[in-house]
Amino acid sequence: MAEHKILIEKIKKLKKQKNAVILAHNYQRPEIYDVADFIGDSLKLCLEARETDADIILFCGVSFMAETACILNPDKKVIVPFIDAGCAMADMLSIEALRKMKKAHPGVPVVTYVNSSAEVKAESDYCCTSANAVEVVRRIEGDKVLFVPDRNLAGYVGRQVPEKKVIAFDGYCPVHDMINAEYLDDAIKTYPSAKLIAHPECRQEVLERADAVRSTSGMIKAVQEMDAEEFFVLTECGMIERLKREVPGKKFYGLCNMCFDMKKNNLESVFRCLEDEGPKVKVDKNVASKALLSLENMFDIMEDHG
Repeated sequence: MAEHKILIEKIKKLKKQKNAVILAHNYQRPEIYDVADFIGDSLKLCLEARETDADIILFCGVSFMAETACILNPDKKVIVPFIDAGCAMADMLSIEALRKMKKAHPGVPVVTYVNSSAEVKAESDYCCTSANAVEVVRRIEGDKVLFVPDRNLAGYVGRQVPEKKVIAFDGYCPVHDMINAEYLDDAIKTYPSAKLIAHPECRQEVLERADAVRSTSGMIKAVQEMDAEEFFVLTECGMIERLKREVPGKKFYGLCNMCFDMKKNNLESVFRCLEDEGPKVKVDKNVASKALLSLENMFDIMEDHG
């Protein structure tokens, strides 16, 4: 604990010297929260960084998040503790597979979940988040959309927007897709008073039984507002610590479903990254400009929605 405190102070001092900000995704280790300037979901973090005058962005998350930070903050240096911290779901969809899907459905707009590579975003018409996916799809013209890469989020969107045909790529998040009805039965039996709150990356059989379906940031707001004292949280296990920190008066339970790429980062690797100012994340300029358009199309929809 004493070593952690010393390291935290070193990171804070170095951060100030280098005019850097540290962004930490909700699923990060709790020790990372202690040095982070912003904690939240990936897109919120990138937008927060946009508003700072920092020269360096140190992103504690996975690769697609850091790429999005580059796209939205082209004049800032984006670094990560581990350049190989990937996302299994994002890796399921190649640019070739998306182009094949588009060829099979000519003229149908592509809505891409932000949990995707920069190249895939560049080949898309719109991006979306788990929080705004329903609204983005609802407000796009036409009666069909291609939705990539998450089949579970696509299914959730399709049920919320039945007037459109949502054609999904067969990708998924292994951490969320592992949760099934059997897990729910055990959770309810063990914690009968707990409300179930699930991420929309979960299977339909899980979402249909949840008391609330929310993005990671939405979960915090939901548990603050819901009239309950106990919650069983159906998402990556790191969210439990985040909720305990934000809503200390309530109890949270969850599964041991860890994203190992998210958990690669620790204080030592953050300090080394900041000290070395690397590894640096790079996105091809042509790819970044096209990917930015899909993100801006999403922002335009949400701005019009108010």
